[in-house]
Amino acid sequence: MIADPAQRAEYLRIRREVFVREQGIFTADDRDRIDEDTRTVVLVALGPEGEVLGGVRVAPVPEGRDIGWWNGSRLAVRRGARRAGGIGSALVREACSTIAGLGVLRFDATVQLGAAVLFDHLGWQRVGTTTVQGVPHLLMQWPIDRVQRLVTGTKSALGGVLEPLGRAVPAGAASGPGAAVPPRPQLGGQGFVGDDAAPVPGTDLVAACDAILPAMVDRDPEWAGWCGVLVNVHDVAAMGAEPVGLLDAIGARTVREARRVAEGIAEASRAWAVPVLGGHTQFGVDPSLSVTAIGRAARPVPGGGGRPGHDLHLTADLHGAWRPGYEGRQWDSSSTRTPEALQDLAGTVRRARPAAAKDVSMGGIIGTAGMLAEASGTGAVLDVAAVPAPGAAAHGDWLTCFPGFGMLTADPRGENRMSSRFATTARVGTLDDGPGVRLRWPDGVETTALDAAVTGLGTA
Repeated sequence: MIADPAQRAEYLRIRREVFVREQGIFTADDRDRIDEDTRTVVLVALGPEGEVLGGVRVAPVPEGRDIGWWNGSRLAVRRGARRAGGIGSALVREACSTIAGLGVLRFDATVQLGAAVLFDHLGWQRVGTTTVQGVPHLLMQWPIDRVQRLVTGTKSALGGVLEPLGRAVPAGAASGPGAAVPPRPQLGGQGFVGDDAAPVPGTDLVAACDAILPAMVDRDPEWAGWCGVLVNVHDVAAMGAEPVGLLDAIGARTVREARRVAEGIAEASRAWAVPVLGGHTQFGVDPSLSVTAIGRAARPVPGGGGRPGHDLHLTADLHGAWRPGYEGRQWDSSSTRTPEALQDLAGTVRRARPAAAKDVSMGGIIGTAGMLAEASGTGAVLDVAAVPAPGAAAHGDWLTCFPGFGMLTADPRGENRMSSRFATTARVGTLDDGPGVRLRWPDGVETTALDAAVTGLGTA
């Protein structure tokens, strides 16, 4: 449990007993700047009478902005409580559980050699050695699979599920006997497989289609309608296209519920200045919503146009707050923006024409970087500290959430042209020949966020 002030004071006393008097690692006091950091969390184990048996602290590593890199240290158990066993293990497990709830993507510990077996048993990985006050220690790391689990749950099955749709349409008759046409590729066509939207063959049109989670349609119908427009407009915009129309399919139990969804769609349609051209509505069914957007682009920007050596840039709207009820998962920057701002943001790719672009989706910034890299036939390295983020968002949450507006783009070094006065653009990494997506930290260490392709759809 998290210590109260009295328990924290007792934890400090136990630390002095262990690290100063018993082990002699410190001469007078083991306290340091981490103890003064207001972000530091102290966890304690309590006995049957509420007495503190031991504790550990967890805290952000770099000074300044919390970028999702934390460290656990000063694990100490009172001498008289060690015979019971299991207290140290329980504290380490509690530390791992606590940082998972804080949006942490890297969790390190500096471990005395005698305690390394305990950490090995709990699944920690040995990554190096160091000394503390002249005493040898191991550098150990807790394997965090948050991003991999997110992608597995939302994207990884796509290649297998959609394989039948990826087969080319057979050659056949165009309009009359003998008017044979060659096979036509599906799922976007060559160069656009796995893209945010699909070029319509023989035209300058692109089309996108997204379904909204049924739970959101049921819980927050107006917001679901708004988001149905938002995600589709941004998918078309990621292709460098200008949105020109929308189609919707609404399912609802009652007329009133359908009307609420339609109100959200209508409000968003006005905000982005994209008309609803038609659709389908059904009553007496479970809540559902899918929206299709149509846009125009003479030369669509592919999601798979990146190459090894290209820079990755993120253009994101940092305005807004977590959507109530979706904290840590959905950042709402759009509902309080003016139509001018929303339409300007949607035009960023169209104006800049990068080599590759992907709208940040349910896989978050990291998962979307993985999809862009997969379509491009590359890997990606993200510089964690370079990613711009809202001050109110934990960095790990921001890297894995669905933002109101976020666009990842790739360009040869020095050629980025993405810009909007309503967003922040920053170079956040590079494409390379490595596998998956790796996170690069300020100390130069790289950790694996995704060890392989995201969707299984392959290169574009």
